Amino acid sequence: MRTTEILFWVTLLIVAYTYIGYGILLYLMVKIKEIFVKPQHRVPEELPSVTLLIAAYNEEDIVREKMANTNQLNYPSEKLEIVWVTDGSNDGTNKLLSEYSNVRILFEAKRGGKTAALNRAMPHIKSPIVIFTDANTMLNKEAVMEIVKSFSDPEVGCVAGEKRISDKEKDKASSGGEGIYWKYESTLKDLDSRLYTAVGAAGELFAIRLNLFEEMEPDTLLDDFILSMKIAQKGFRIKYCSKAYAIEDGSYNMAEEKKRKVRIAAGGIQSVWRLRGLLNFFRHPVLSFQYVSHRVLRWTITPLLLFLLFPLNIAIVLQGGSVLYSVLLFLQILFYALAFLGKLMEERKVRNKILFIPFYFLFMNVNVIAGFFYLLKKRKGDGTWERAKRI
Repeated sequence: MRTTEILFWVTLLIVAYTYIGYGILLYLMVKIKEIFVKPQHRVPEELPSVTLLIAAYNEEDIVREKMANTNQLNYPSEKLEIVWVTDGSNDGTNKLLSEYSNVRILFEAKRGGKTAALNRAMPHIKSPIVIFTDANTMLNKEAVMEIVKSFSDPEVGCVAGEKRISDKEKDKASSGGEGIYWKYESTLKDLDSRLYTAVGAAGELFAIRLNLFEEMEPDTLLDDFILSMKIAQKGFRIKYCSKAYAIEDGSYNMAEEKKRKVRIAAGGIQSVWRLRGLLNFFRHPVLSFQYVSHRVLRWTITPLLLFLLFPLNIAIVLQGGSVLYSVLLFLQILFYALAFLGKLMEERKVRNKILFIPFYFLFMNVNVIAGFFYLLKKRKGDGTWERAKRI
């Protein structure tokens, strides 16, 4: 077998493992584990005090809706403190919040970014459990109660809620594609959690034990991921809780979705470096396996290898490769053609979810590469970023 063919098959195996193989392997491992180890369901003897911490920057348009949602949460009001940390807000956010007697506002005039805001807020929190949520996400009534139940296990240091995308514009590529992606991600997180630990938490809804908080570098782009994974690194588990969920609108359009994906990709690459201790398989055997399989490959080499497959396939066919390589090349051309057709249809506002899948898949991987250049240009110490507009 020629060198080009070996490189092609190694590349194909890594790409296939990253996006399909790991999910299949994970499913099988969980099923085998649960034959011998039955899941335990614990109930807290006494409900603890909880703080709901909401980081906000110029959120006057959503304050009333968020507070109405917060006030309907099914948890004793005397044990639930609501804290808004408003970072550099210069609109009417603070004025609107001051109308609510059950809200504590931590305001800083200088905008330092979400991570800096969380670092500033945490010394003011006294409850043993802190729940983080975004201003523009709405929680289900039982969210706090279900999260608290998950902490009944002393080995759980962090609880990751489920992120759901509102389906009011589900046929848009930006929201439809994001919704499909998060359904797949939710499945993987659930399986990861059942095997050992979820790999990170989404900032829309997650919680930690207060005593496990570790101050983050102010320019951290993925505060939720870094914070939750540092807790896992200490030997605690991140439990995935699908019964606690946050609903968020999809991005307004693909241009706005691109802002999000590039920032997340840049944050992912940044996280791989800052969490490099988790690459030690001897110290964290199961966690490292999950972390590399679920996150590191996606944020580093796999997107590059995905786009390398096409020229490698062409080179092999031109060198007189077997019919198999011609078939694989045809399938690649077909996939790219469907993705391009999905892009054209989105631009013309013609909605076809089937075509959005290949389009969104390639879109995500292109933005991982773009995220690398975004991170290179980002000024060190600056944790601010431009928010993507929502539907």
